[in-house]
This record gives sequence, C-alpha cells and structure tokens, in this order.
Amino acid sequence: MENEANELKFPGFPYIPYSIQMDFMKALYRSLDKGGVSMLESPTGTGKTLSIICSSLQWVHDQRQKERDRAKAELDRNQSQRDDVEIGSDDEPDWMRNFVANKEVQKQEKKVKKKFGLGKSNERKNQDAEIIPLVLEEEDFHAKKDEVGLNDEEFLLEDYESEDEVTLGSGKSKRKAGACLVSSSSDEEEEKDGSDEEEEKELKIYFCSRTHSQLSQFIKELRKTSFTNEIKVVCLGSRKNFCINEDVLKLGNATRINERCLELQKSRKNEVSKIKNIGVKGRLRRTKASSGCPMLRKHKPQRQFRDEISQLGALDIEDLVQLGRSMGTCPYYGSRSMVPAADLVVLPYQSLLSKSSREFLGLNLKNSIVIIDEAHNLADSLLSMHDAKITFLELDHVHSLIEKYFGRFRNLLGPGNRRYIQTLMVVTWALLQTLCSDKDFSLVNTCQDEGRAAEVKPMFDSSIAINDFLFSLNIDNINLVKLLQYIKESNFIHKVSGYGEKVTNLQKHSVLNNSGACGEEWSTLSSFRALVDMLVSLTNNDGEGRIIISKSRPTCSGRQGGFLKYVMLTGEKVFSEIVDEAHAVILAGGTLQPIEETRERLFPWLPPSQLHFFSCSHIVPPESILPIAISRGPSGQLFDFSYSSRSSLKMIEELGLLLCNLVAVVPEGIVVFFSSFEYEGKVYDAWKTSGILERIMKKKRIFREPRRNPEVELVLREYKETIDGLSTRPKDVAAHSGAILLAVVGGKISEGINFSDGMGRCIVMVGLPYPNPSDIELIERVKYIESLGESNSMKTPKISVSDEYFSGDVQVAFSVLRSCKRRGKEYYENLCMKAVNQSIGRAIRHIKDYAAILLVDARYASDSSKRSFSHQTNKLPQWIKDRLVPTTNSYGEVHRLLHQFFKFNKKGE
Repeated sequence: MENEANELKFPGFPYIPYSIQMDFMKALYRSLDKGGVSMLESPTGTGKTLSIICSSLQWVHDQRQKERDRAKAELDRNQSQRDDVEIGSDDEPDWMRNFVANKEVQKQEKKVKKKFGLGKSNERKNQDAEIIPLVLEEEDFHAKKDEVGLNDEEFLLEDYESEDEVTLGSGKSKRKAGACLVSSSSDEEEEKDGSDEEEEKELKIYFCSRTHSQLSQFIKELRKTSFTNEIKVVCLGSRKNFCINEDVLKLGNATRINERCLELQKSRKNEVSKIKNIGVKGRLRRTKASSGCPMLRKHKPQRQFRDEISQLGALDIEDLVQLGRSMGTCPYYGSRSMVPAADLVVLPYQSLLSKSSREFLGLNLKNSIVIIDEAHNLADSLLSMHDAKITFLELDHVHSLIEKYFGRFRNLLGPGNRRYIQTLMVVTWALLQTLCSDKDFSLVNTCQDEGRAAEVKPMFDSSIAINDFLFSLNIDNINLVKLLQYIKESNFIHKVSGYGEKVTNLQKHSVLNNSGACGEEWSTLSSFRALVDMLVSLTNNDGEGRIIISKSRPTCSGRQGGFLKYVMLTGEKVFSEIVDEAHAVILAGGTLQPIEETRERLFPWLPPSQLHFFSCSHIVPPESILPIAISRGPSGQLFDFSYSSRSSLKMIEELGLLLCNLVAVVPEGIVVFFSSFEYEGKVYDAWKTSGILERIMKKKRIFREPRRNPEVELVLREYKETIDGLSTRPKDVAAHSGAILLAVVGGKISEGINFSDGMGRCIVMVGLPYPNPSDIELIERVKYIESLGESNSMKTPKISVSDEYFSGDVQVAFSVLRSCKRRGKEYYENLCMKAVNQSIGRAIRHIKDYAAILLVDARYASDSSKRSFSHQTNKLPQWIKDRLVPTTNSYGEVHRLLHQFFKFNKKGE
C-alpha cells in the first residue's frame, strides 16, 4: 500500500487511533518525507511510542513499495529494449543474448535488494559457513629474543618507525605481520568470509532511548503491531545487561565486566586450517578462533542464535538473555551480528550518540532514519557522555607503570618506541603536577598519627581553556594526535599493563595496596583508558570545552585526591556527524520546549524556519486532571522551599501537615517528589521525631525510593501490591487506604517509571528542584550558554569566576547566575522545569486515567493575568498549564477542590 500525501493511512496501528495520534503519525510521516531534523512533542500517556512505530515503519514500507515499482518499470523497459534488439540481431548466438539479458536482470535485482532489503530475501547465503578470522603471521618479531629474558619477551614492543614522519599516518610497526587475532567476539572490526556476510540494508531505522526499561517498553509496543512479523528487529545493550557468564557477572561493576569480557577473548586457542600467500613479505594464516569465554567458544550456536532471532521476531533484552542462556551462547555478540540485516535497530543513547560506539558496533547511519526518544535532555546527555575524567590515583598508577616498563626495556626498544614512551611520561608527569605541589607529591605516609588519617581536606576547583592548559604545562609543542596514534597502533597499553600485572603479582605488597587506596577495585586498563580519553579531549578545539582541575591536599595517611576533567560545552560537532549521515533525525518526547535552546546547542546551523516542530495536546478530558499551585499549608504557613528556607523545621512540619490532610482525601497512591535524597532523608527524620510520620502511616503505608537502582524494583513491587490489594480487600475490613511513595527528582522513579491508575492518583512536587548551583561543571555550561549568539565564534565566556575556590561555594555560583542577562539564567531555570515536567508526567497514562498534580511552593502560584513569560508555570506542558489552578486563598480551598475532583472521577469509573 502506498500512502498519498493528503490521505495518509496507518493500517499497522492496532487500535482505532485518537485524532491526536493520527495527527502525530501524519506529522512524523511528512517529517520523514522531508528529511533533516524534526522535533515532535506528544505528552506521556498518549500512545507516542506506538505512533512512532506505526508511522516510521509505514513510511519505510511505502518507500520500498515505490522502489519495487520503479525497479519493475525499469526491468520492463530493459526487456522491451532487448526485444527490439533481438528483432534485428538474428545472427547473434542465443547463448550470448541470454547471458547479457540475465546479467542485466541480476544486476538490477541485486541493486534493489541491497538498498532496500526487500522482504527477507537477503538471508545468509551460506548458513553453515564458518566465520574465519584472520591472523597475520609474524616473521621477524623474535630478532631480539636472545636479549630479553624468556619470561618478559611477550611484553616487548615491536619496533615503531616514527623518526621521519611526514604525514599523520606514517608511524607504523616494522613488523611484516602483527600478531593480531580477530574473531566474531573480538573488540575489533570483524574480517568475514564473503560467503557468510549479511547484506547491509541501507534504509534502516535506529530507535534509541535513555534506559533499557524504555527500550523494553518499545519492543512491547512493537509486538502489538502487524510489523513485528514483517521486519527484522534487533535490540542492543551493554555487556552488563547481556552477559550470561556468571563468573564475569560477579564482578558487578560495568567497567570491570567490559574489561573481563575483552580479556577472555584474548585468551583463545588457534587451530591453523588454511594457509594462503599474501605476497613476498609474509603469509596469511586462516584460523578457527576459539574465545576464552565459554559462551563464545563455538560458532555454530551463534549462527543458531541469529536464526532463532529471525524466526521469533521482536525480542527485548530480557528475551535475548533468556534465549542465550537456553542455547549456551553469548546474546551480546549474537545480537550485534544481526545489525547489518536488521530493518529496525533498538539501542540506548550511548551506542548511537557516541561516534566511537557507532564504529565499534558497526552502525551505518547513511541514508537511515534516526529516532531519539525522551529527547527533553538530549543536549546535556550528549555532552556528558563525551566528558573525560582521570583521578590523581589513576594518573600516578599509569605513570608508575610506564616508568617501570621503560626502565626494564629501555635498552631493547627501538628509537621510535623510546621517543614516544618518553613523551608520554612527560605528559603524565605534567598532568600529575597540576593536581599537587612538589611537597605533596608523594603517596608515602608521612603522618605518624593514624587517628588523623580520615581527616577531610577541602577541595579547590578551577577551570581553564584547553590551549591555556597545554601552555601552562609546557606541553603545547607535543603532537597529541600522533601520540594517540602511537598508543593505538603499537599495542602499547596491553604490553605495559601486562608487564605491570606480572610485576604486581610477584610483589606480595604493592605500595598502592599498602596505602589502602585501591585494593581489588583497582583496574590498570581502566586507568589507561581514562588517560587516553583525556588526551583525546585535549585535541578538541579550544572553544568546545573546559578543563576542570579539582585539587585536594593529601590526608595524613598519605592518600592524595583530586582529578582532572574535560567538560564538553557544545554538542554541535557531535550531533552534526549524525545529521550529515542520516536521511532524517527525529527528536521525540513528552516535553521538548523550549526548542530554541535545543536548536542553539545542537544544530545552530539550521534556521528556525527550517526546523519542523509538532506538538499535540493530551488525550484525557480536562476533568481528568487537577493541577494546583499550593502556596500555603493547613496552618497558613507560606511554602518556601528555596535553598535558604527549605531546611527550617517550620517548613518541614508544614509539609508534613499537608500530607496528613492529603492522605484523608486522596484515594489509593500518592507520589511525593523531593529535590534530593539528602533533603528527603532530612524531612523523613524530622517527621519521625515530631510524630507526623506516625499520623500519616495510620492512613497509608510509606515507601521510600532507595539510592541503589537494583533495590528500586523491589520497592515499586511492594508499593504496587499495596495499591492492588485495596480492590481485593473486603470493604468492612479497616486497613490502610493506600500508600505514599517518597521519591527524588532525577532518581530512577522520576525517569521512566509509569504510575497509572491507582499508583499515581496524586503527584506532589515539593519546591522547585534547581540543580546544585555550586557545581563548577554546571557553572561552566551556564557561562557558555550565556555567550551563545555573540559574534565571537570562540564563545569565550565573559563571566568570570575566581581562579580557585572551595568546592561547594554556593555564593560564588549565585553571583555567576545573577550576572547572567538572559540565556544562562534561562538554561538554569529550564533544567529545573524539565525535571518538574518529567516527574509530574509519570501520572495520566491512558484516556481513562485521572490524577491531581500539586505544585507545593509559593513560587508556583501567580495571577495568570499578570504572569510573565519567564514565570515557572509558563514552562509547564501546555495540557497542564491550560488546566492549572494558579492560586488559592487557603488550604481549605485546595481540600475542597480535591474532594470534588475525586468524587466526580470515582463515579465515572
């Protein structure tokens, strides 16, 4: 079926769509026709995900149908032309005419299939073919074998030519063939036999969201449609979420799981199966690679895993993990191998937005569709994943390892290796010097009084531009690009870390373990990775970011603190790489406004007139939502949860009295959002002491959001069971009337957990959750955004901050905010209101749902006729803003409105 421009139809939608859903799907379809960047806003609970699926896949379906029609027409024309030629070519042999005709047909069909992946015709050409990695045979690596002890030979770097570099890529190993093994489970790009390749589908949809739970929800919605059996879908995720090797999973930490996974794949056995000449300089040995991980030792289960995915249709991460366990093969690499043949790739932010991740996963965005969901904080999310940080301990560890390695192999290394290793030691030493003074530069315990070891020393934070930082360290003349190239090409990290691990194992007590600084959590590879990330950051343009220097004096135990961090300030370059490749980039979310801020930070080259923006209202009727700005509590106390007032016992007690009244009028579940875990804990303890907690618990059970994510699921399950139990409890049995969940803005509960029906009859937002103003990274972003729009392309911030100040100095931060004229201040306020909108959007999940939303702070209240454009409530979603009760004379009026609201909606159930 082909959609006409004015009569778009979406037969894949499993229900009769509401008008706003139809409008959303049409807007998305036309955005895909147009290409480029579009922003589509639809409130949570309006079926946004289902609308995205049905509209985007229908567009792909229609494009493929058009291509089929074009291909058929072209084939018909070619056939007609051949018929005309045959009439006048009777003397030409039949076999020649047939050969030319068949070749043209096959060529055209292959072109169409490769571009648009029609149906499932491009299955694997040979399902039984082995993926045979390549190993390059070494011939002269052992030239210095006699000079090195047998036990240390494996750690010696091969000669590296670099003295007379002319071009950037001239530095290379002298070896004729490197001992580099690549398999289907390796960290490098696969070298595959042509007979076992999946043909890449160019017209592909990449859907990404922030969390794995959101991706699982997307798959569940996809299963409701007819597309689930018509397309190939693959879901990608992190090793931590996919790994089924119990020994690796026990490590817990995501970084350690990643490193252990890669280490296991380096410990593989090679069986020579084929030798093939590659020229006069060496030979190519084809080997069957066996991974050190038991889940990747056999290739046959991996092929069976891919076949099973193709047959079962849309599977989420949990399904893939379960399938991998049942088949005894790795679901992480199994799902990755499905990417080329997939029509739809579902993946987290990091995998799509990071260029290195895209290259690592083999994602080709050329002419594809990129849909980024939950895009309300896209700019900050994108920037944060490109930050780089290295601590003093990591720097000291890396520098020490390089020194030991150089001391051991100095006389055996070639001039190229010696030069680069010495350069790297200069750089690491210079970075270390920025974090401490000469007198503090020691990890040796100089304090005899161990009782003072836990003494906390103050932190000093400062920021500096990249070029100024390099000049201050006197390393501005070092070519960091070539140094990074050397690290990558020479296998330097694995040689040095391998040697360091051996030395550490031989020593019963290392200096670091004696200091108690690292213990089992120490990771050499992650330390090197942090160094490389920092060096990469230092190659960025001067105006793209800032270097944060955080110093702390060592404690009496000799433990040194502090860190260096690169903070990226603009995502324009990173985002443009995606936009330039893709056919269309769609930013979707429940609340995307203000869109101008997003445009300025991510795609300022795009004129506002060319940005396609669509927004729709909510599906629920006006009487199903009651948003109220509450300025006073039951005793008449003015609610002021600003930084200077929120900790007063009067304010905390008045909030408790409000909750005591709410539990009497609100049925089922109430979710209360606080600005931080610290403040929630302070309020809870005060209520417990004053007896307010006991009063609340007579009506409703109280649950608290835990800090640790794994524990959140348990709390939510118990909270839901309490709410669900109300419907099955006999009416004559006196018990709780529901439950209260105390949650935190920015926590897991506020980001993607749905509180439909009784789980969220009332959402209470306590105060305005502004981010911590004393965070120097935030202040740097505020300063940069304030400078946007200036003629100076370097965007050098004009707002000055003291070169050095105590970390947590709120007054300095407030002085920066006060000096902002417009953009910086708006950005700070937008961060707050985006968090508010995200939290209160957890309620109202379907058309028959209803809930009250209480904004508890006098700053929310206002006279709507006198409300300024910059007022907080003007940044609420339109569907809430239109129904907001902006001011009340007393709490009694609030109580009356709530009573009428729940009475009316209870009758309608």
